[in-house]
Amino acid sequence: MNRRINTVILSTVAVVYLFGIFIWGLSMDASCYEVNYSNKFLPPGLGHLFGTDFLGRDMFYRTIKGLSNSLIIGVLASIVSSIIALIAGIASAVFGGWVDKFVNWCVDLCMGLPHIVLLILISFMMGKGIKGVTVAVALTHWPSLTRIVRAEVMQIRSSQYVKAAYKMGKTKYQVAIQHILPHVIPAYFIGLVLLFPHAIMHEAAITFLGFGMPSEMPAIGVILSEAMNHIATGKWWLALFPGLMLLIAVLLFDVIGENLKKLLNPYSGNE
Repeated sequence: MNRRINTVILSTVAVVYLFGIFIWGLSMDASCYEVNYSNKFLPPGLGHLFGTDFLGRDMFYRTIKGLSNSLIIGVLASIVSSIIALIAGIASAVFGGWVDKFVNWCVDLCMGLPHIVLLILISFMMGKGIKGVTVAVALTHWPSLTRIVRAEVMQIRSSQYVKAAYKMGKTKYQVAIQHILPHVIPAYFIGLVLLFPHAIMHEAAITFLGFGMPSEMPAIGVILSEAMNHIATGKWWLALFPGLMLLIAVLLFDVIGENLKKLLNPYSGNE
C-alpha cells in the first residue's frame, strides 16, 4: 500500500464517520433524548453510554443530535462563505484597479476586527438562533480563502494561454469563467473543506457564550454551556464526552482537508 492508497483510505473513513453522524442526527427521533426526571444525573454506563444530564436526558443521543446540528450549520455557512471568497478572489485578481482595492479593503477590515466579537455582533443583529449563527459564520470566514484564491489567480493570469485568450478577443469575464476558474477549483475545494472545522468551532463558541442556538435546541455549545453549571459538583461526563465528540469531528475535517491537499498537489500526489 503506497501513500496515495493510505491517504484515500484515511479520508474515506473520516468522511463515512462524519456523514454517519450527520444522517443519524438528522433522522433521530426526539424521544431518544427526551426529559426523564427519574434518570437525572446518571453516570456513564451500559444503559446510557454518556450518562444523563440534570433533566434526565440521554447525553449520548443528545450529543449526536447536537453534533449533527453543528455540522449542518458549519457546512452550510462554509459553502456560502467559500462562494463569496471564490467570486471576490477571482474578481480582485482579474479586474484589478478599484475592484482589487475594494476587495482587499474588505478583507483587511474583516481580519482587523477580533473574530469572536464580529461573530457575536452579526449573530446578535440577525436575531441569534440558526439564522443568526449561519449568517455570522458565513460572513466572517471568507477573507483568508479570498487571499488564497487571489494569489492563485495572480499566478495564472500571467500564463501564455490567458494572454492568448485576450489576443483572440475574449473579455475578462469570459477568461475568468473559461480559463481561470477551472484551475482555481482544486485550491478552492481544499480551502472549502478546511473551512468546515473553523465554522463548526466558531458556531459552538458563540452558542456556548449564549449568542447562538436557543437553549431548547440540542447543540454542542448549548450542552457545554449547561455542563459548566454542574461540572464543579463532579458531573464530569456532561462536558467530557460532548467536548471529545466535537474535537474528533474537527480533527477529522482537518484530516480530510490535508489529505485532499496531498492528493491534488502534483508533487506530493506522485509520492
